[in-house]
Amino acid sequence: MVAMLILASQSATRKALLEQAGLRFATAPAHLDEHVLEDAVLAAGGDGRDVALLLAEKKAAAVAASHPGAIVIGADQTLSLGTALLHKPTDRAAATAQLDHLRGKTHRLHAAVALVRDGVLLWSGVETAELTLREFTVQERDDVLEREGDAILASVGGYRLEGPSIRLFETVTGDYFTILGLPLLPLLAALRALAPETLN
Repeated sequence: MVAMLILASQSATRKALLEQAGLRFATAPAHLDEHVLEDAVLAAGGDGRDVALLLAEKKAAAVAASHPGAIVIGADQTLSLGTALLHKPTDRAAATAQLDHLRGKTHRLHAAVALVRDGVLLWSGVETAELTLREFTVQERDDVLEREGDAILASVGGYRLEGPSIRLFETVTGDYFTILGLPLLPLLAALRALAPETLN
């Protein structure tokens, strides 16, 4: 019997990555107060990696609580610029301001993933990528934002490397899947080791 696999996310990108990998799964969003959890981690001296990992684990646990026997995949991504954490822009103006803030600087994306079944954390991990935006012009920025439309509002950085936003970058170091918000290769390795039936 194939173990039921659930993605605790409504992210279209994460869903597409799992589908492209040939996994069969359901989706169920986790309902958490992420800001409270983030504040607690930072107050305890944690950083963006710690926040992403905790949120991934908590999301998986929250969904697993109402799906007995299922293996739940929790995922989260944070963006660190120095010691500051940035969040998804709420509108076009916020995306513009965020891109300007990141211009010419190197930031880090931390993508975490966790597996939980019946209240037990089976595995978790976090990967980091480093990205540097070039000194783009206002016209270049506005052109990219126009081409991207509302799609960038779903991204913690206010950009999409898989879209026209790539024009704004100087260098990218790290795993592509990590940048998209799901460390896919470590996740697949964990599923092969812990629940190979989910890959059939």
